[in-house]
Amino acid sequence: MSRAQRLLDLIQILRGHRFPVTGAQLATELGISLRTLYRDIGTLQEQGASIEGEPGLGYILRPGFMLPPLMFSEDEIEALVLGSRWVSDRGDVRLGLAARNALTKIAAVLPEDLRNSLDTSALLVGPGINIKTGDTELPQIRQAIRTERKLEIQYRDLKGSESLRKIWPFALGYFDHVRVLVAWCELRQGFRHFRTDRIVSLKTVDQRYPRRRQVLLKLWREIEGIPPQ
Repeated sequence: MSRAQRLLDLIQILRGHRFPVTGAQLATELGISLRTLYRDIGTLQEQGASIEGEPGLGYILRPGFMLPPLMFSEDEIEALVLGSRWVSDRGDVRLGLAARNALTKIAAVLPEDLRNSLDTSALLVGPGINIKTGDTELPQIRQAIRTERKLEIQYRDLKGSESLRKIWPFALGYFDHVRVLVAWCELRQGFRHFRTDRIVSLKTVDQRYPRRRQVLLKLWREIEGIPPQ
């Protein structure tokens, strides 16, 4: 275990205790000596952690402390890298660029050993299918979801028939072979799923839909039997 990982684990253990915990107990949970534990506590205090206590009495972490350089475990680093690689490969140009920029910002605040883990991650994303959805439409859809604005879309169904729909977009699903927009359809008066590659055209309506996005998402999950994430 790297020292950065050990310090993160120590912070997490202290956060889990509402009352002072002895140095011996902390050392046992971390599998280190008392001497190493006292040195680690001193390091965290120097970096701004409000750890109160002393040997023989126990230690407690006062609330409100965040330690940005150590906020990710090695497993979390791998998850971030894998997720970023997936978005870079499967998302539109803007979303892919955002994923790479986010990973660069994370790397800038990581200690060297964790930064090496980020750079050398062996978790790869397999080749996917190029989905025919324009790089303009997806950012526009995401913006409409964020701002809870209605969309007017010209939609082509499986049979090739087109219809004009006014919808309340609240979720966008990314799959390997398709992207699906989840929305309330005013024409059908119910929840509908729209494949983005079948949207012929769309425009944002400068009108906020009457229900909150979180409410629509919760109701849709209940109807579909999908557990909350």
